[in-house]
Amino acid sequence: MENMFDARGRPRIVITGMGMISPLGHTVAASWDSLLDGRSGIGLITQFDSSIMPVHIAGEVKDFVPKVYMDFKEARRMSRASQLAVAAARMALADAGLSTPVPNAERVGVLVGTGAGGFEVADRNMVALRAHGFSRVSPFAMTGFIPNMPSHHVSQQAGTLGPISTVVAACATGNQAIGEAMEFIRRGSADMVITGGVEGLIHEAAISGFAAMRALSLRNDDPERASRPFDKDRDGFVLSEGAGILVIERLDHALQRGAHIYAELRGYATSSDAYHVAIPDPDAAGARRAMQWAIDDAGLTLADIDYINAHGTSTPVNDMIETLAIKKLFGERAYEIPISSNKSVLGHAMGGTGAIEAIFSALSLQHSIIPPTWNYETPDPECDLDYVPNAPRPSPLRVVLSNSFGLGGQNACLILSKFDGNGDISQSDETV
Repeated sequence: MENMFDARGRPRIVITGMGMISPLGHTVAASWDSLLDGRSGIGLITQFDSSIMPVHIAGEVKDFVPKVYMDFKEARRMSRASQLAVAAARMALADAGLSTPVPNAERVGVLVGTGAGGFEVADRNMVALRAHGFSRVSPFAMTGFIPNMPSHHVSQQAGTLGPISTVVAACATGNQAIGEAMEFIRRGSADMVITGGVEGLIHEAAISGFAAMRALSLRNDDPERASRPFDKDRDGFVLSEGAGILVIERLDHALQRGAHIYAELRGYATSSDAYHVAIPDPDAAGARRAMQWAIDDAGLTLADIDYINAHGTSTPVNDMIETLAIKKLFGERAYEIPISSNKSVLGHAMGGTGAIEAIFSALSLQHSIIPPTWNYETPDPECDLDYVPNAPRPSPLRVVLSNSFGLGGQNACLILSKFDGNGDISQSDETV
């Protein structure tokens, strides 16, 4: 009989549904295939005219038609972030075998994070106000803009009546949202939570702002090779968009309804650098603490980590500091652990990134394969670990550490493991 509780007496939590819409594809399967095959989602910006700024590339969700996933009138009142979140949530619910409204709705929660929410809605209405006066401001301006709206719209579409919240933690958002959703279940507030992260921020202000910070890649003439995490010639990240939504639930609840289980969520932690709004702590202490605490929360040891899904943004400083944090935490074993960054073809979807990467981590466990760091060509002496360059690597994974480190020194880490009914870490020989 399965052990329903972890070593600390808390309910075990599993992933039973996943939905994604990203620059790599409109489904989890399409995005995963693109990631393994190295088909980049990064290209020239089409959502606005970027000619007046130095950056012309981004990871856009292409050919997205909201009315495919929701009522057309409702979609018009939503921000792009809310539209993407609803689309991914519908896929996740269907994947989990759930009808809408969800059964036992008071025991189902929602926690969707976003870095910027409906920024474009606020901008559009400010432009209308200044150009044409108050009469042109939409009555849905505020409800389109505020960051809790993706959570609201997902809850409304799914018919959930349980706890609801929103995480806004820049690049750490997706991981922190999933982690806090785990806490809903651990403390008994919900049996199931629809959770994840989203960003829809391919906007003039975001691109120009990050460009002014000198944080973005300037490889406009070679978009697909612009994001090159841990490579010596990296010159900045590529902003992207997208949503990753997961259905997570108590193990006994999942088994009772016969749900398919992708992976188990074992641990979560967050920490603060308390250092700088944009530069990571040069000692990597905050990132190291978050990783260690997540491993501790999972009841595991450093020796249990088989693969690290890195934050790996492709900025000179971030990749160096993340490498340093891994070395400080794992010591000599750091050189034995495979590490890779999905952002090499995905770009950096800010609030959506952690959740998208959590889904990829679950698939890595399920299929016993490590997605590579694409575009890795020139080794950097300061980034000298095993970054799984340019080809997927079959590996009998048991435990994955997934990192997200955000602006403002916010760090959030998740631990996922291959599901084993007895609560042990199980080996697998399955490959794809």
